[in-house]
Amino acid sequence: MATSRPPINGGTVLITGASSGIGLELARELAPKARSLVVVARRAGRLEGLKDELAARHPGLIVRAEACDLSDPDAVDGLAGSLLEDFGAVDVLVNNAGVGLEGLYEESDWNRVYSLIRLNIVAPSLLTRRLTPAMVTRRKGGVLNINSGAGVAIMPGMAAYVGTKHFVTGFTETLRAELYGTGVLVSQALPGPVETGFDEAAGIGPPGVMDRIFRISATRCARDVIRGFERGRPMIFPGSAYRAVMTLQGALPRALQRRAALSQGLALRKKSA
Repeated sequence: MATSRPPINGGTVLITGASSGIGLELARELAPKARSLVVVARRAGRLEGLKDELAARHPGLIVRAEACDLSDPDAVDGLAGSLLEDFGAVDVLVNNAGVGLEGLYEESDWNRVYSLIRLNIVAPSLLTRRLTPAMVTRRKGGVLNINSGAGVAIMPGMAAYVGTKHFVTGFTETLRAELYGTGVLVSQALPGPVETGFDEAAGIGPPGVMDRIFRISATRCARDVIRGFERGRPMIFPGSAYRAVMTLQGALPRALQRRAALSQGLALRKKSA
């Protein structure tokens, strides 16, 4: 089946979580292609710095920095309305913003869990709902959800985070099917270990041996993701070694994955006792 290409070149591209990590590198990689780039994050100072950097490197590029607390649905809704009013339509939506949380679920702080759900699920769902109608009307557009390998995994100690990422997996796959033939391409990237501040913010300890083997830079991740998106791939696994492992994992019986997770869960509970 033929797959359309996302209208990145000469288009208006919105990237959430653009102040650091993968989002920052996606903005840098997309800047030479887009006509207008809207970068969104909570930290206004970092966004303004990015705006100045991109404007200096790419004369003629329109860069708009939008400071927004994406865990606040009202703020997200207001952002979408403002962009539709000013641009008429966003050509490509990149839902990148997200946070993690580690620990036994029954011991987790509910306020942090609820904030995680609003940021990882509600924000991308709401932005997609507000921005895709104009794409469908014009019969061109793209939605790229930056998910995680956790979206196809069982990871004891990260139940809330994994749950939100499984939502993104199902949401993206189904939305891709719904929008097939409309000119709107929907894809998701499922990175593994990437050199960002994500682990520290989530309270995740030092990387293990396997994490160090598969870990790639945020720049490499962004380039692989954009390349896969432009090729219309439904699932993008950045990094060649990680991609090979995830392809093999998809062939493993669910029972084996579950058995391994049960052992990890017992070890985690024993460690935290």
